[in-house]
Amino acid sequence: MSITVEEKNRLIKEFATKEGDTGSPEVQVAILTSRIATLTEHFKTHRKDNHSRRGLLMMVAQRRKLLDYLKGKDEGRYQSLIARLGIRR
Repeated sequence: MSITVEEKNRLIKEFATKEGDTGSPEVQVAILTSRIATLTEHFKTHRKDNHSRRGLLMMVAQRRKLLDYLKGKDEGRYQSLIARLGIRR
């Protein structure tokens, strides 16, 4: 249910704002989006897995908070990120 190390490293390289950047909102949102997509696929076959569903809801809330923070700090970076990730708003 988690993402692989290779997938995480690929996301970090793709969304990093500078070399060695792992904590920027862009990277964090990209990693959360990947994990959310993985869990969403998991729930298509395991409908009664309520423990993981709670984790999914917490991840969605965390992503929403990060996106709200980014929107407040820099609208252009926010628009760019949701366009690159394909998140509709």
